[in-house]
Amino acid sequence: MDIAKRFEQNPLLSPKNILPSMVGMEIECLLNPGVFRCNNKTWLLLRVAERPQQVEGKISFPVYNKEGVVEILCFDENDADLDLSDPRIVIYKGEYYLTTLSHLRLVCSDDQINFAETEGYAPIMGVGSQETFGIEDCRVATMDDGYHLTYTKVSAHGVGVGYIQTKDWKQFDRCGMIFPPHNKDCAIFEEQINGKYYALHRPSSPELGGNYIWIAESPDRIHWGNHQLLAKTRAGKWDSARLGAGASPIRTEKGWLEIYHGATKEHRYCLGALLLDLNDPSILLARSEEPIMEPIMEYEKTGFFGNVVFTNGHIVSGDTITIYYGASDEVICGAEFSISEILQSLNY
Repeated sequence: MDIAKRFEQNPLLSPKNILPSMVGMEIECLLNPGVFRCNNKTWLLLRVAERPQQVEGKISFPVYNKEGVVEILCFDENDADLDLSDPRIVIYKGEYYLTTLSHLRLVCSDDQINFAETEGYAPIMGVGSQETFGIEDCRVATMDDGYHLTYTKVSAHGVGVGYIQTKDWKQFDRCGMIFPPHNKDCAIFEEQINGKYYALHRPSSPELGGNYIWIAESPDRIHWGNHQLLAKTRAGKWDSARLGAGASPIRTEKGWLEIYHGATKEHRYCLGALLLDLNDPSILLARSEEPIMEPIMEYEKTGFFGNVVFTNGHIVSGDTITIYYGASDEVICGAEFSISEILQSLNY
């Protein structure tokens, strides 16, 4: 059940539309933008994944070294100790690396369709030992006191959730890691509930438990506690292997509406929805039985990592949710949903 109204102009952005961050690098993928409104424009905070220009017979990829400088590692393609079975990962002698290094880049639009970079806004790059493999998939929560960014910090030490505050997108207050490894897909609610901040997050426990959505509360958006399980994977369904939050939940008359992603063990990613109680969002009221969006278009089925639709950013106007999403881990696309149509589709 795909009820998305995709933009006719899709894909809106592809790797050729963005310049690399440094000489000698090429952009492999654009992924999963955070979304916000500022100065009467729609902005996307893209995840830009890049790597060195490849040489035949070699595999090279970038990491930040101990000095915080990008270092290029290079191996022979036929090295017996090299495992390249997943295009996203390099395994060498049991050590895991990423084939690309991601950072965050701002683009904006007057019409919500045509996006371009604008002068005066620098990329957000990885910093420090917790981000040596880059930073990924940023959600943007817009509140009265500014913009609140939750993103994935990636290093050999693990994958955790970082938090950044900004008011003008030029000065950034990096607040460190707020959810330790292994955790990602963190979306902060854009208003307090009964004097508390809430966030959805996704700890991973493959040996006991699974890749489930949890909810936590906080007095200050830094210190999080009272963690509670919110939604689990479902055997035999489209979200059987893992699931995770999209952007900040949307207040509706019936409850908080959360667009989330789910995947199978074959790594087919779809979108669905959860409905949470307005006064106690740890209470799950309803959920999608079938996806509200599936990878059915050619640009969603084929690409760097095919059969993927993944969102962590949207804007809301009346009954319309405009989502911006990553397709096949390569290009950026847009689609619209009706809130009332989503609510009617849920299993209460």
